[in-house]
Amino acid sequence: MLKTKTIKLVSILIIAPIWLVGCTTIPRSFTPEQPIATKTFSHQLFDAVLKAHVRDGVVQYTAIAQDQTFTEYLHLFNHVAPNRLPTPNDRLVFWMNAYNAFAIKGILDGYSPSTFTGRYQYFVNQRYSVGGESINLYDLERGLLIPDFREPRIHFAIVCASQSCPKLRSQAFTGEQLDQQLTDSARQFINDPTKNRFDHKNKIAYLSKIFDWFTEDFVNHSGSLTAYVAKYLDDIALAQALRTEKYTVEFLEYDWSLNGIPPDKANSMAGEAASPSVVTLSGR
Repeated sequence: MLKTKTIKLVSILIIAPIWLVGCTTIPRSFTPEQPIATKTFSHQLFDAVLKAHVRDGVVQYTAIAQDQTFTEYLHLFNHVAPNRLPTPNDRLVFWMNAYNAFAIKGILDGYSPSTFTGRYQYFVNQRYSVGGESINLYDLERGLLIPDFREPRIHFAIVCASQSCPKLRSQAFTGEQLDQQLTDSARQFINDPTKNRFDHKNKIAYLSKIFDWFTEDFVNHSGSLTAYVAKYLDDIALAQALRTEKYTVEFLEYDWSLNGIPPDKANSMAGEAASPSVVTLSGR
């Protein structure tokens, strides 16, 4: 037992500096190669990919890997300076679509968040080019999307390729539809019984682990987790009960298995190779 604890402690100490580097390299200025005008940049290519290869949240990774449209879309990111986009909504749309596209790319590159070590590779080690700079998924979410936009519905819009994540939409986010898309995503996720369940008799709300990881975002918005959830519930009586009665909150185990058909089962273990023996990640 002592030997096991010693090994784990050493592993954590070794990984700590690498982890801190991964969490602090957040680009704030961009120097894109052969920049394209921000007014001409759009997410139409990604929209076409999602419409063609995502059905009810199930991602056809093999088909996306063979779709040149997805490659062309990823290529655009290095030619745009997102901080020059005209409105906050444009910037939020940019980064949410970027997150979802990069999450797909990580799977296509053979990485997987299905294990502790795989999550380190998938969220931290893998970096993606934007405007002449690079960023990983962890920093994109926790260092940019959350603090810059302070919009809790983001947590139901970005998808890290796992079963317990929100379902990936079959359309890209757009500035014109953003508020409705975010509300739809929140409502779909919160009313999904595979993500959240409610025991009215015993006054227990079994919520997604996402509500645990990002409790502060939801509480700051609505005062409590149950009050936030109540805003989007289709069951009016249950929503009222969550607002007025005392519910105990428990969090469901997170299912990190892939949210679709893997591009190549032989490569799906790549994210587990050459990584530290112990990584304590809270998830997304």
